Amino acid sequence: MSIINVPRGTQDILPKESKKWQYVEEKLRNISNNFCYDEIRTPIFESTELFARGVGDTTDIVQKEMYTFLDKSDRSITLRPEGTAGTVRSYIENKLFAEVIKPQKLFYIGPMFRYERKQKGRYRQFVQYGVEVIGEESPKIDAEVISLGYNIYKSFGINNIKVSVNSLGNPSERKAYNEALVKHFEPRIGEFCKDCNSRLYKNPMRILDCKVDANHELMQSAPRLLDFLGEESISYFNEVLKHLDNLGVKYEIDHNLVRGLDYYTHTAFEIMIDNPNVELKTLCGGGRYNGLVEMLGGPEGEKGIGFALSIERLLLALESENIELPIEESIDLFVVSMGQSAGDFAVKLTNDLRLAGLKVQNDYFDKKIKAQMKLADRYKAKYTIIIGDTEIEEGKVTVKNMENFTQESVQINELKKYIEDKLGE
Repeated sequence: MSIINVPRGTQDILPKESKKWQYVEEKLRNISNNFCYDEIRTPIFESTELFARGVGDTTDIVQKEMYTFLDKSDRSITLRPEGTAGTVRSYIENKLFAEVIKPQKLFYIGPMFRYERKQKGRYRQFVQYGVEVIGEESPKIDAEVISLGYNIYKSFGINNIKVSVNSLGNPSERKAYNEALVKHFEPRIGEFCKDCNSRLYKNPMRILDCKVDANHELMQSAPRLLDFLGEESISYFNEVLKHLDNLGVKYEIDHNLVRGLDYYTHTAFEIMIDNPNVELKTLCGGGRYNGLVEMLGGPEGEKGIGFALSIERLLLALESENIELPIEESIDLFVVSMGQSAGDFAVKLTNDLRLAGLKVQNDYFDKKIKAQMKLADRYKAKYTIIIGDTEIEEGKVTVKNMENFTQESVQINELKKYIEDKLGE
C-alpha cells in the first residue's frame, strides 16, 4: 500500500520546529498587547463574494489563487486568502463601529490559503499575523502601525531591514494617475508579460508591481504617483513621514510601491529584509483602506489601516540572520522509580507535580534504573529523583541536580517548593 504524502504546497510542522512557532506567536501576542491591540478570530472560510468585493476581482488572488468550492447548499465558499476582508466583515456584522472606544485596534494569527507556485518561504497554506485599526484616520495611526511592524522584526534581533513607503492618494487622484499610466504603457504594452497586458485597462497601477518586467525601461520612466497627489494628500503623507522620523523608523519613499490589493488608499508600505542571500525580500506589507468598510456594506466614513506578515518568512529571516531563538528544550524533573509499588506511586506524584505547574516526566515501562537515567538525559531534565519502597515509607526522596550532580534529601510534601526554589535560582 502506497504512502499518502502531505498535499503539495503544505508542510508538517514537527515538534522541534513547533516550539519555534509557539515562541514567535507568544511574542507577537505580547507585542500586540503592549500596543493595545485585541485579538480577533474569524472563520477560516467565508463567502466567496467577500473576497471578490473586498480584495478586488482584478487581483491575482481572486483571479488565480483562491481555493473556492460549492458547499452542500450550492453556496460559493472560499478558504480565506488573507485576513483583512474577514476582519472588516466581522467589524461590520458585529457592529464594532458602535463601541465606545474608537478606533478598534485588532490583531489576528491564523492559516491562510492561496493556490500559488510553491517555493521556499511560500506555501499554499501559510500562517499570517496581521493587525487592523478600523474606525478613524490619522497620520499618527499610520505611523504607529508601520512602527509596530518595524519593531516586531527589531524585537527578534533582525536589524537588516528597510521600510518602503508611498502614498496612493484618494480615489480621484488614483484615477488620474491610472489614466497617465495607460497613456505611458499602452504604445509598448506588447513588450510586457501576459498579466501586465490584462492589467493595462483594468488596474494599470498593478503593472508597477510586476516582478517579470520589473527592469523594463518603461518601469523606470513611469509617472510618479506623488506627482498626482493634491495638497491634502501630500500634507497627510508628510505628517506620516514626520511621525516615522520621531519614532525612529528608517524608511525610503518608493514611487513604484502600489501593493497588490485593490482596497488600498493613501499610505502604503512594505518591510523588506536587506540581505542578498534571501530570495523572498518582502517580509510584511500593508496600508490604508479608507473605502473598504463602506464597500462591504458598513457605515460611510469608517476608515482603516493594517498590515500582515508571514510567520514562515519571519522564521526564514531569523535563519538568514543566524538568530537562534531561546527555546526551552529541557524539563524540570524526571521521576525514576524502582519496583511496581514505587512505579505506581511515581505515576501519581508525576501527575500532582504537573498540576502544580512543573514540567515533569516519568518512565512508563518499568525500565532498569540505568535506562531510566539515560531517558532523563534525553529529556534534558534539570533534576531527577529516585523513588523506591524505602523512599515511600520515609516520605522523602533524593533530588539530583543533573548539571553539577549534587544531591539533597527532600521531604516529598516539600518537593514542589524545593524544585521551584532551585529553578528560580
